[in-house]
This record gives sequence, structure tokens and C-alpha cells, in this order.
Amino acid sequence: MATSASTSSDHPRAALRITVERALLALVVLVLLITVYYHATDHHTFKYWFAAEDGPVEWATFTFLALGCVLLLRKARRLRARRGTGAMLLMGLYAFLFFFAAGEEISWGQRVFGWEAGEFFTERSERAETNIHNMKIGEYNLNKVIFGSTLTAVLLLYLLVLPLLHTVWRPARAIAERMVIPVPRPGHAALALIGSLVMWYVIALPRNWEVYELVFALVAAAIFLRPQNPETFR
Repeated sequence: MATSASTSSDHPRAALRITVERALLALVVLVLLITVYYHATDHHTFKYWFAAEDGPVEWATFTFLALGCVLLLRKARRLRARRGTGAMLLMGLYAFLFFFAAGEEISWGQRVFGWEAGEFFTERSERAETNIHNMKIGEYNLNKVIFGSTLTAVLLLYLLVLPLLHTVWRPARAIAERMVIPVPRPGHAALALIGSLVMWYVIALPRNWEVYELVFALVAAAIFLRPQNPETFR
């Protein structure tokens, strides 16, 4: 009886997850369409409003990165009882990465609360902002070296390659299981690929990378809601 009740109570939750996932993916499509529109009509408004510092895209990115963090923390709490402390800590690490990314996105509230960046950041940052991704170490700009091409390559491997490997290669499934990695579904991967192609198409649009970050945040939240491997987190 308890199992039957538990199963029946899962149906509304599953339906809600599907609805929210679809809403998140619909937002990806909407953001990409708006970006293509601005690319064709109005670069100025895109740069100085839509994708500007503290603009709609930046705050949306912060919001959905924070949502991703919350979703991962919920998985970490469930994993502690079902998979042990190791799995919980791994998921906690993934949640921390999203928390860190969300904080970096708004410079840890610097412009919200009106404080000045400390000497440590002003001496090492191109923008005098309280964040790490704009810092320089010698001649190396972390935003380009680590948070640019390197991170983009890692994310594309996760979004495009892992879903395929998980489907056809048993070792990939074993690694995802052991590392408690939420694997993207084919639909998530397809939308990530479309987003990448759109970003390549609008490469001349100033601050287009801000939209890329938002697309990732939205797709990631959708993945965490309905991964390809839900059994890993049950």
C-alpha cells in the first residue's frame, strides 16, 4: 500500500517537472529568436539594454544558475540516504559550481549593494569588479583562458558528446553513475547545438556571449529537472 501511494504521488510531480522543463526550453528558443532579431535590426539596443551589465539577460542568467544550484542541492540531500556521503559530496560540489557561477555573474552583488571592489580585485581586474573571471594573472586573462575557450569546450563535451556516449557506450554510463552526473537528454543536446549555431551566426553581435551563458543556464536547469538517467538519483 505504501509503495502504491508513493507511486501515485509521484505522477503529479513528474508532470510538473515535464511542464517546467518544457517552459525552460521554450525560453531558450525565445531568447535565441530575440537575439537573431536584434542581430538583424538593432545592435545598439542589444548591447546597451538586452545583454548589458545588469540587463535582462544577465539577471536571467543569475536566476537560472541559482535555480540549477537549488536543484542540485535537492539531489544531494536525497543521495545522502540512498548512495552515501561520497555521492552527496560530489553533487554538493556541482551545486557549489553553480552557486559560484551565479555569484560571479552579478559580481557577488557589488552593483546591487553599491560597494567598491577591494584593492586585490582592482589591481588584477580589467573592470575593477568583485569577481574572478575578469582577473588577469600576468598577461593571461582568466576570462579568455579558463572561462572562455576551455570552459566552452568542457560544456560542449557535456551537452553534446556525453548524451551520445551514454546511449551507446557502457563505460560512459558507468562513469555517469559513479560520478552522479545528470546526463542531458537528446532534446537538451539538440537545443544546445542549435544555440551554439545561433551564437556562431550572430558572432558579430556585441556581448553575444551573454546570451550563450543564459542558454546554458536554462538548458542546465532543464537537465537537472529531467536527466536522461533519473534512476541514478532515485
